[in-house]
Amino acid sequence: MNKRRYIRITIIVALLLAFATFFHLPYYVTMPGTAEPLRPLVEVQGGYKEKGQFMLTTVRMGQANLFSFMLAHVSKYNELYPMDEVRQEGESDEEYTHRQLKMMENSKETAIAVAYKKANKSFSYRNKGVYVLYVVDGMPASNVLKSGDQLVAIDGQRLNDADEFIQYVSGKKKGDRVQITYKRSGKEKTATLTLAPFPKEKHRVGLGLSVMTDRDIVTDPPVRIESDQIGGPSAGLMFALEVYNQLIREDLTKGYRIAGTGTINIDGEVGPIGGISQKVIAAHKAGADIFFAPNERGAKHSNYKEAVKTAKDIGTNMKIVPVDTFDDAVQFLQKLS
Repeated sequence: MNKRRYIRITIIVALLLAFATFFHLPYYVTMPGTAEPLRPLVEVQGGYKEKGQFMLTTVRMGQANLFSFMLAHVSKYNELYPMDEVRQEGESDEEYTHRQLKMMENSKETAIAVAYKKANKSFSYRNKGVYVLYVVDGMPASNVLKSGDQLVAIDGQRLNDADEFIQYVSGKKKGDRVQITYKRSGKEKTATLTLAPFPKEKHRVGLGLSVMTDRDIVTDPPVRIESDQIGGPSAGLMFALEVYNQLIREDLTKGYRIAGTGTINIDGEVGPIGGISQKVIAAHKAGADIFFAPNERGAKHSNYKEAVKTAKDIGTNMKIVPVDTFDDAVQFLQKLS
């Protein structure tokens, strides 16, 4: 093979590899992530120490290229999801990331509240405003507002809570006009928008906004949770357990490595999450002894049942424990030897 032909083939191969790597398909691929100790991320001022560990489990996720797309078809626990099953309608990558991080913030606040309530410790909320999570493409707000904007007022009424905005707009009908005052990069602006039907739900009208209340939780003693760039609400249960364990004298870990997952609401109810099998694998690889999985009140295809199936498939000795509430997890740990 002469030198010129060799160089030509090398260039072609390099271009093909670059194409396969950097050309993104309209899919997201997920795979097992990590299981990390929560103690370095969570600190209650003056809190009690623990002999074991509570662990945060994650799923690795990214937009599929040709390599990861093909790998997902041959790897049992790598999964593909069409983009429209992950992102909301008209949502950009930036808006999706912003929404996930805001959901994590809400999850942390709720977890802290659940733990402090259980430990009979005082806490309160300080609202910081109403913010846009994402905007539906083609709806009235799409040409004016964007993810991260603060909604200051609607028709002159100041907004302190997202529910105030939702209730006000829900009382309007198609063609009604509302004046929105919003803040972006520190500058306050005003726009008048006309309510319109949603593209796929003609019976429902609105501006095409998903909003949330940004707030801080004020606790005694103070608590700090650092979640870096981890997004989503699925760590709620484990955050609550870690905070609660630092608030009470009894060490619920009893020397065990305890992983798990599940959303949590203010009533302590644990909800299902995505990627349960991948999180079981991550916990197993990290050497966890126990894994809490949302039971979904015994539903036929619950997270718990999928977790049990995966644990059996990978041959782990890790105990899979079903939980419907925060109290379920606490009571299980209290009974451990």
